[in-house]
Amino acid sequence: MTRFARTFAAVLGIGTLLVAGASMGGLAAAPDQPKKTTICLLPKKKGLPYFTTCAKGAQEAAKELGVELIYDGPTDGSPEKAASMVDRWALQKVDVIAVSPNDPQVLGTAMKKARDKGIKVITWDADAAADSRLFLVNQATAKDIGYALIDAMAKDIGGGGGEEPAGEVAIITATLTAANQNEWIKHMKERLEKYPKLKLVATKPSNEDQRLAFQVAQDLMKAHPDLKGIFGISSVAFPGAAEAVKQAGKTGKVLVTGLATPNDMKAYVHEGTVKSVVLWNTVDLGYLTVRAAHALANGTLKAGDTTLEAGRLGTKKIEGDQILLGQVLVFTKDNIDQFDF
Repeated sequence: MTRFARTFAAVLGIGTLLVAGASMGGLAAAPDQPKKTTICLLPKKKGLPYFTTCAKGAQEAAKELGVELIYDGPTDGSPEKAASMVDRWALQKVDVIAVSPNDPQVLGTAMKKARDKGIKVITWDADAAADSRLFLVNQATAKDIGYALIDAMAKDIGGGGGEEPAGEVAIITATLTAANQNEWIKHMKERLEKYPKLKLVATKPSNEDQRLAFQVAQDLMKAHPDLKGIFGISSVAFPGAAEAVKQAGKTGKVLVTGLATPNDMKAYVHEGTVKSVVLWNTVDLGYLTVRAAHALANGTLKAGDTTLEAGRLGTKKIEGDQILLGQVLVFTKDNIDQFDF
């Protein structure tokens, strides 16, 4: 045997031993890592401070749980674009899709299709038809939110000194198709019965556009010169309306209250254009949503459960198919600087 032949045989022999060793486990590749749970979080409109702070809490929970979080949504609030994202995630076979729908009909169709593919679907912040999702992660009941808005305005107009509030008020909502806001409005009207001298004169949409909310508020003040209060019940309608009142020189004459993050409203509160800001802890809402999604994915959350163990939030109540954060907060000049979100 030539030297070359002997060398070739030796190399071949070593290769055979390596293959044999690998087949017997001696040099086997490390076993595949378990697949991470993938949760997709879809806001109504990406880029709004409200949803950005929700995402902060969601990322906190995802890190604690070791899950993969995909946070994405249309920057223009288009429900059609949001629905296409749901379709794409369903094709990718993610574990859970959590949707904040700004149009429950458009999103509901995509959500049902995702469920048909075996994807677990929940809603958060806003709801769609019950047959399109398994649970709603709700910041509070619609009644609690609606009542808190009216009580805050009544107190602000009445001066907080027991004087009966009186005057015309108007609502600026996000869109006329926003199911959660329509529920809030229903309970706002119900609560107004407690204050017979407060008269609701208009409900107008702002299409999740702060500039449009500004214009709508200006138009309302012109159309109703005796207007005493404006509700901005979305995170962009509220600051838009407040800015319109400020620029019209009607600070203290037309009061504005509504729903927005405290950071967005601090300047208006300190200058007196706004006396009360109604909201919930948005960071906690995002955190709770991911906690609920993970529990659903691993089977520890099931239909009929009455509580959910939610990490640092403790035990959260479940009413029917709604997981409740359950904490409506009212920010005023006395406490708003204590919050940073």
